[in-house]
Amino acid sequence: MTSFTEGGLNKRLKELNSSQQSIQTLSLWLIHHRKYAHTVVKIWSKEILTGSESKQLTLMYLANDVIQNSKKKGPEYGLEFGKELAKAFKQISLNNCSSKTRQNLTRLLNIWEERGVYSKTQIDEFKDAFGNETVKNSTDEPPIKKVKHSHNHKPKKTKSQNNGIKKDKEIVIEVDGTKELHVTLSPKTPVNDPPEPEELIKALNDLENAPSCDAVVRERISKLPPEIADVSLLSQLKGKDEGEELLRKVNDAVALLTDYNTRLVCEMEDRKKVSSMLHDFIQSQRDLIDQAEQRLQEYQSKLQKVCQVRQEVNTHLQNLPDLAQLPSVKGGLAPLPSAGDLFTVG
Repeated sequence: MTSFTEGGLNKRLKELNSSQQSIQTLSLWLIHHRKYAHTVVKIWSKEILTGSESKQLTLMYLANDVIQNSKKKGPEYGLEFGKELAKAFKQISLNNCSSKTRQNLTRLLNIWEERGVYSKTQIDEFKDAFGNETVKNSTDEPPIKKVKHSHNHKPKKTKSQNNGIKKDKEIVIEVDGTKELHVTLSPKTPVNDPPEPEELIKALNDLENAPSCDAVVRERISKLPPEIADVSLLSQLKGKDEGEELLRKVNDAVALLTDYNTRLVCEMEDRKKVSSMLHDFIQSQRDLIDQAEQRLQEYQSKLQKVCQVRQEVNTHLQNLPDLAQLPSVKGGLAPLPSAGDLFTVG
């Protein structure tokens, strides 16, 4: 990676866009240069103060990615961003951000609270700075147009009728300036918020570099001299120098093993989190499969009905008379008798 300079950082922040690839690329670069965390956050804070609403939201997403993915390597970014986030949230709130931006940042705060990224006190401070306004639809936004998927609209079931099953999610998509409401599948069973596929993939990739896979440290441990763990060999010591040398080896071994065991404990916690993420993700996918199969059956049933109607129409068409076989009427039909002809007495 390129070396860190303030000018280089300013350029990267200017070029940053809202795509996931752009955010993750810059996040990895910042994490690599985490010893400059204080300078990075100060420059990031200036960009927040002067940026547009969309830029501010992108910068907040960048901060989230850096904070969460740098925890394993050190607390630098978490501490530095913690000092500036309240100001950032306050500045965004003062700019009268849209309801969509407010919803996205509120969700970000909830994720930080659920995952313990910051303490309850800090989260409350961020929320107070951001304001506790209720998110409402702006009056200048176009009305939402509901897209009907069938003419036979069924009334919504109550909670008791649904047996506690979670309803499909409703997502608003803006198309050509008009907002449309689309219904998408959602997990039926109550699970934790399932991770995004990219988040799960990254967590699995991180485990590839876990301490249990650290061949260098494992080799060092395997080559530790046997006398550091065998008390019976203490009787073979011949003098003070040998005792001090053995003490040094024991201290080095204790430090090595303590550090490695600490890393293994952290790895175990990470694996538990990944296991929980996999469980939630798999469960949500199974629920989506069940719903997709149910939808498929419904549409297959509708297709069969349409095919039956088509067959009946074809049969009806075959039973209609062939106009080509009717007598020719090119010369015209005989004129109808007049009223006088009808009442003429022969």
